[in-house]
Amino acid sequence: MKKLFDEVSLKSSEIVTRSYSTSFSLAVRMLAPSIRGAIYGIYGFVRFADEIVDTFHDYPKEQLLDEFTEDYYTALERGISMNPILNSFIAVVKEYNIQDELVRAFLKSMRMDLHKSEYNTQKEYEEYIYGSADVVGLMCLKVFVNGDEQRYEALKDSAMRLGSAFQKVNFLRDLKNDVDVLDRTYFPGIDLKNLTPENKAKIIQEIEEDFNEALKGIQQLPLNAKFGVYTAYVYYRRLLTKLRNTPSEKIITTRVRVSNPMKLGLIARCYCQIKLNMI
Repeated sequence: MKKLFDEVSLKSSEIVTRSYSTSFSLAVRMLAPSIRGAIYGIYGFVRFADEIVDTFHDYPKEQLLDEFTEDYYTALERGISMNPILNSFIAVVKEYNIQDELVRAFLKSMRMDLHKSEYNTQKEYEEYIYGSADVVGLMCLKVFVNGDEQRYEALKDSAMRLGSAFQKVNFLRDLKNDVDVLDRTYFPGIDLKNLTPENKAKIIQEIEEDFNEALKGIQQLPLNAKFGVYTAYVYYRRLLTKLRNTPSEKIITTRVRVSNPMKLGLIARCYCQIKLNMI
């Protein structure tokens, strides 16, 4: 019956993914069926931790994160959790040998969000992004290469740059919520409440550099992962284009989106490029 419970747990993580991010879940569906479940498992874990620190304002966030962390490590030792999200994640951790350092770095960045509101130095900024985004890219890469450590080492930097690019796009897109609701400032040395065209251009250039390096790795991914990852990459680059075209004074009041018809168009384009071996 443990097998049935594991299947239910995995379905729960899939539901979390589809409920919280239609765009990401769409990209996951472009992955080969053999690896979709593992990515759902990773997303469910990181999403629940992120929800604790970002949205549960009327509840004891630190205590919830402590309990979530403790429950994870207890489950990892036992090999089972009655929390289906944790149960599906520990299955991924064990099957794909995801290092504990990656999980700890992620949880450290989540804990930083409980108390830290400004990232004043490049070192602080990079440490936060490493834990909140880069390591998630590395967890997914572990799944994509399925035990091929040589390929993992070769693609690590690109996976981290892709995670960084996604996170920075989210920072810029969610500026209003981060500044007005969460009182957070991630980009060091930039007054985000009075974002100038020059500072916006600087941020976008930084993200472009991350994307350019990430694409080199995407081109070398196994075929079972390439279509899904490339779809996510193209989607986020489209978001970046929309952010570039949004006046800096409006970014604080506007959350840019990609329409559903445009998403379908992007998927079709990505599919053709993959099939024609253009990537």
